[in-house]
Amino acid sequence: MKAKIILISGLVIILISSIFATKRSKAFQDQDPKKKEKYEIQLTEEEWKQRLTPKQYYVLREQGTEPRGGKYDKFYKEGTYYSAASLQPVFSSETKYNSYSGWPAFWKPVSDSAIELKKDTSLGMVRWEVVDSKSGSHLGHVFEDGPEPTGLRYCINSDALIFVPKGEKPPKFKKDDN
Repeated sequence: MKAKIILISGLVIILISSIFATKRSKAFQDQDPKKKEKYEIQLTEEEWKQRLTPKQYYVLREQGTEPRGGKYDKFYKEGTYYSAASLQPVFSSETKYNSYSGWPAFWKPVSDSAIELKKDTSLGMVRWEVVDSKSGSHLGHVFEDGPEPTGLRYCINSDALIFVPKGEKPPKFKKDDN
């Protein structure tokens, strides 16, 4: 009898896990790798270097990763996070949470059209890179270990973002090396 209960419990756990995995993986399945070969914002690398700080350039244009504990890691003011490359809104403070990873984490973007996901096979693993949809600039990666309702963790570099407090105007391009 105990063996049957354990077997049934195991099957229920597998069934529930597969339902959540299917729900979460839809975010990845909908991405067409050839969807955008050209982006609205097209700059030369020299123009990007003039527009961005060295830290922003490293993260956004060279797909770098900042050290843990960036300026927005444990930052919880109300407002909107913009891509430092395109100045389009990409994440809201309403979906930000502490993932204890050392980087800002969000469970969903501000809109489905704000970002794109690209398959990233660097470092000997398969991950999904998050880029802003206007310039194709690297923001971070998304993982399937986040909270409900999406189950996703958008792990984003602080240097890729510009925060604008609720009620304030969106940013304009200026070099700020803070």
